[in-house]
Amino acid sequence: MERTIGTVSRGIRAPIIREGDDISKIVVESVMKAVKAENIILQNRDVVSVTEAVVARAQGNYAAVDHIASDVKAKFGGETVGVIFPILSRNRFSLCLKGIARGAEKIVLMLSYPADEVGNALVSLDMLDENGIDPYQDVLTEERFRTLFGYEKHPFTGVDYIQFYKEIIEAEGCEVEVILANQPKAILTYTRSVLSCDIHTRLRTKRLLVQAGAEKVYNLSDILNVSIDGSGYNEDYGLLGSNKATEETLKLFPRDGQKVVDEIQSQLKELTGRDIEVMIYGDGAFKDPVGGIWELADPVVSPAYTKGLEGQPNEIKLKYIADNEFSHLKGDELKEAITAYISQKGENLYGDMTAEGTTPRRLTDLLGSLSDLTSGSGDKGTPIILIQGYFDNYAK
Repeated sequence: MERTIGTVSRGIRAPIIREGDDISKIVVESVMKAVKAENIILQNRDVVSVTEAVVARAQGNYAAVDHIASDVKAKFGGETVGVIFPILSRNRFSLCLKGIARGAEKIVLMLSYPADEVGNALVSLDMLDENGIDPYQDVLTEERFRTLFGYEKHPFTGVDYIQFYKEIIEAEGCEVEVILANQPKAILTYTRSVLSCDIHTRLRTKRLLVQAGAEKVYNLSDILNVSIDGSGYNEDYGLLGSNKATEETLKLFPRDGQKVVDEIQSQLKELTGRDIEVMIYGDGAFKDPVGGIWELADPVVSPAYTKGLEGQPNEIKLKYIADNEFSHLKGDELKEAITAYISQKGENLYGDMTAEGTTPRRLTDLLGSLSDLTSGSGDKGTPIILIQGYFDNYAK
């Protein structure tokens, strides 16, 4: 019988995961329970994805605000620190900032504008145009910004992030000065010690600061990249990818993810006989067209995945082939011709016109985005995703 369904993504319910739990065992048991309950037939190249949050929770990869403060103080000497390009987020950055302020005497907080790196806006482009402001050149003091644009609140959260971040810093007994600029070197007028908090542009920012004469430059990925007094840590990403856990603790991005995905794959192979791919996913890589916000606040979509998920899709564009190669055919003849064409496609269609318009992104970014959208970020209770049929095509 001809198959009528392509890709299917299912959220798999799991128990509430605590520190010390065997995450590999829980994932495998949850998947097998769902397979039995829903009469799912597993196939080779099905994908099981697990959200990074539950992996880090099971690992106990947590740190306290005091751990951040200790690391910041050790690196900067407890003096004035320029904290530049943080994202505007209560969940993602507020506790990081709290710890930084606790380890410094003064913070010069430099925010990018009109929006942060992931699209959270402080002011609209139209308002910049109306006031003759060039965000690539103009450095604004807080007073100048307020005079021009007033007290705008974030449309989704209702938070005035300039005020919110100032209050966090001042509550730690730390002096604060706020400026708004987009050139990294603008901070050097105020201090030569800089903590760059951008995510995906951090390496360039650090390079530009060093070239411009900064004396001490660290990225947020350099804070808690080793354990401080027994804290959690992440050797690759430090505080990047962290989330607020309590008012004094935060959960870091998971460590040793490759061991986790390989173990889950091995256990599933033993139980099912199938070669199932496994990945850990964080934020998906997509943009809200209304709010203008990029979802990707994690340093990567997938910090760990099995070998079968390397690379990019190798797909042809069906409508291109139908309109160009086989425009003279229809019905069963067209179907048979396209099926044969797909069956004979090359192993690498890079640069081939038949692949024009397909998605040139990594498989893990695409699958991670699908997983993130399926699981959501609230109370669905499905931190495990089972994706089937993703690698099928029209010819199968």
